[in-house]
Amino acid sequence: MTTEDKLLGKQVEYPQHYCPAILVAVPRRLNREIYGIDHPDRLFCGYDSWHAYEASFILDNGIPVAGMLKITYPASSPSIVESKSLKLYLGSFHMEALGKTLGQAVDRFVATVAADLSALLCTEVKVHFYEDAPSFLPFDFNDYTLLEKEPDTYALQFSVYQENPALLTENIQEAGELKVCSHLLKSNCKITRQPDWGSLYIHLKGRTQPAYASLLKYIVSLRNENHFHEEICEMTFKRLSDLFQPEILMVSCLYTRRGGIDNCPCRANKPDYLPHYLPQADILTQRNFRQ
Repeated sequence: MTTEDKLLGKQVEYPQHYCPAILVAVPRRLNREIYGIDHPDRLFCGYDSWHAYEASFILDNGIPVAGMLKITYPASSPSIVESKSLKLYLGSFHMEALGKTLGQAVDRFVATVAADLSALLCTEVKVHFYEDAPSFLPFDFNDYTLLEKEPDTYALQFSVYQENPALLTENIQEAGELKVCSHLLKSNCKITRQPDWGSLYIHLKGRTQPAYASLLKYIVSLRNENHFHEEICEMTFKRLSDLFQPEILMVSCLYTRRGGIDNCPCRANKPDYLPHYLPQADILTQRNFRQ
């Protein structure tokens, strides 16, 4: 049994009480080695941002509290938290009495989750609990062009559904800057092969750049890939970095929720190019339409 499939694809009883032991850390190096990411700190910086939509606990008087939890930690952490273990861990709080008042209980919940995940991942994990959505939700990607809405997109021929970096060089453009996205991102869980759906955002500036059609064909080629969300993001980043050596490169994957949790990794070649709001646990951002 590998680290990744300790819980995935298996029947596991939900813990009935607080259970940090159920958390599973998966080393990032396992996938990075496959794609030649030998020195990730030299290639990119970034964050993984998780949204847990079914966060809940109870007060000492028995009344439940329900809301959403946003969890963020840096891509420099040696491991990621496996998503099913995170779901089971957060579920173990559902019948836990955490305090007399709402404020006390929320503080205890947030502090406990942050401490447990920080210890598991050997990094600082930031956590924020939301009872209600703020009146204003910012969004990092408002000025991105949607590739599938470009003219003649539906006249293109698509036949490759396994990741193929050669698609990115089918038509290379001269120097320029692009901000594009696609809601056609789909990959599969590395262990269970269950489909994962999402949107992919790319900001690239360089001496050369891929044509829109080439980028869309590449994104579609991820359709039958079996990887975790973080791995899809880093693989795409590595391909673009190798092929175009861009001055600016940012890749973000906003996946839809599964099991009440979504994961939205982002990577950039410099901190200034990372999304501003998404990596911040204490700022809730607008969802794209598929989330």
